[in-house]
Amino acid sequence: MPIYKDFKTISQLFQIITDNYGKGKERPLLKHKVNEQWIGVTYDEVYRNTENFALGLASLRVKRGDKVAIIAENRPEWLYSDMAILGLGAVDVPLYPISTSETIEFCLNNSESVGIVVSNKFQLNKVLKVRNNCRTLRFIVVMNDEDKTSEKEVYCFAEVQSKGEEFKKNDPNYFVENCQLTQENELCTIIYTSGTTGEPKGVMLTHKNIVSNIKAAHEIFHIDENDVFLSFLPLCHIFERMGGYYTAFSCGGMIAYAESIEKVASNMEDIKPTIMTAVPRLFERMYSKIKRNVESQPEKKQRIFNWAIEIGKEFQLARKSGHPVPIFLSLKHKLADKLVYGKLREKMGGKLRFFISGGAALARELGLFFESAGILIIEGYGLTESSPVIAANRLNDYKFGTVGKPLPGVEIKIAKDGEILAHGPNIMQGYYKNKKETEETIKDGWLHTGDIGVFDAEGFLIITDRKKHLFKTSGGKYVAPTPIENMFLASKYIDQFVIIGDRRMFITALIVPDYEALKEYADANRIQYKSLDELVEMKQVYELLDKELDLFQKKLASFERVRKFTILDKPFTIETGELTPSLKIKRKVVEERYKDLIEDMYKGLEG
Repeated sequence: MPIYKDFKTISQLFQIITDNYGKGKERPLLKHKVNEQWIGVTYDEVYRNTENFALGLASLRVKRGDKVAIIAENRPEWLYSDMAILGLGAVDVPLYPISTSETIEFCLNNSESVGIVVSNKFQLNKVLKVRNNCRTLRFIVVMNDEDKTSEKEVYCFAEVQSKGEEFKKNDPNYFVENCQLTQENELCTIIYTSGTTGEPKGVMLTHKNIVSNIKAAHEIFHIDENDVFLSFLPLCHIFERMGGYYTAFSCGGMIAYAESIEKVASNMEDIKPTIMTAVPRLFERMYSKIKRNVESQPEKKQRIFNWAIEIGKEFQLARKSGHPVPIFLSLKHKLADKLVYGKLREKMGGKLRFFISGGAALARELGLFFESAGILIIEGYGLTESSPVIAANRLNDYKFGTVGKPLPGVEIKIAKDGEILAHGPNIMQGYYKNKKETEETIKDGWLHTGDIGVFDAEGFLIITDRKKHLFKTSGGKYVAPTPIENMFLASKYIDQFVIIGDRRMFITALIVPDYEALKEYADANRIQYKSLDELVEMKQVYELLDKELDLFQKKLASFERVRKFTILDKPFTIETGELTPSLKIKRKVVEERYKDLIEDMYKGLEG
């Protein structure tokens, strides 16, 4: 039962699903943690909370076409706010909780938002700091009742809902009627891209853009009311919003909000999700943790684990060959499942059907490793500008190292210079009040993705790199950094890796080591150190990473090999501006911040 009933807008979807699964049924739609306890929220409660909030916004004079921003962590009130704004025929403007006051000010002014819904005092203070500079902003709503201040036109969430209850007494059908008035080609949301350079751009997506992506997702994945989603990626990101929220919602699935990225592992054990949307960074961390745990075990257990992973890889190859799996291999696989795979799956709740990975390239080796343990990662590809999915692997038709085949209804072609172009009902209307960027991005109806790619012989799309990330060495050789960086991330000693080499004679790298793995190595080899800063500067650590690089880069062409590297004593983070909210490295920021260290690597070696 993929989609319960056809719908053309998100507000229509909300009415259909809450009507079908509500009506006094106690089945939860949402779960979230309150005072260390998981609390369920039923469909009726979701509907009532949303309608009251919508009518409260109506009492604050929010009308069709108005823009209202949301800046909050994943929580039930995010959903209530989203569905309330859309239900009024208004347009929501979701912002990242890590946004600075300056970014908030730009987005509120650019979108002409009349109001903003914030989660807590921290977010409220950021808005209050720039409130007087926001020309159209009339009101602020704080989700946490206790964080409300005495500032004028600042309301708590419950207060707005109370206004809604009063409003309903005079106009009981207002919300339902407004939901029905919305047309599929009307603007649904403006999502500001994080932007690695320059000002954010507001991506305009209609209801039809997003709905077409939801329906296409249901065509290629069987998702139904028995599925449980654990949501930890930001809801303001279109990948989580479409995949982990609207798609789950449209078939009656249950959504649980993780407490934080740090607590995802324990939340998985609690919630026992069947599907999760994630980014490669999660799998890299999981892989490193598993490897560290295995290496702390006695040698016999290590041998069993490594044997099981190899058996898993053999089994998966045999399973996909089209021939029956040999009986002896099946027996070994069952034993390996009992000894190793089952325990890994239990750590993830034990009921996971598959992960959906997006946002950045997934290293092929990671996909193969998890598949060998019966944990399937399905990689897809897209952009905010395409609502977001353009291509995806399928559960029964996937290939690691690729992003799958075009989504139903979406056309993909490769331009002469290798750029991926996409066309379909999911492509944005353009950038809000930014004609120049729109015309550069959409030409003759085709979205120019900025990514370089090719189709393999079986029709799977392979992303080579971002067009703007490709660089040319001073020897005239083109290098695509992402595949090389992903290769080195398979090392248990490497956490983050950025290669440098544009217009240089050779390639260098900035390495953020896995500090826990380094400490374990140092302790095992009796290397004395007083601090992390001292450890990363030690000759033995440099020699260790040098050996790791030599081991991994044997397959690379000579011009792609890393000749020198620098070890960093702190990781790249979202907070420091070196990572985007979807955990992609902002190369220009990193190169600027570490330019002195980079220049040191080339001193006396380039002329």
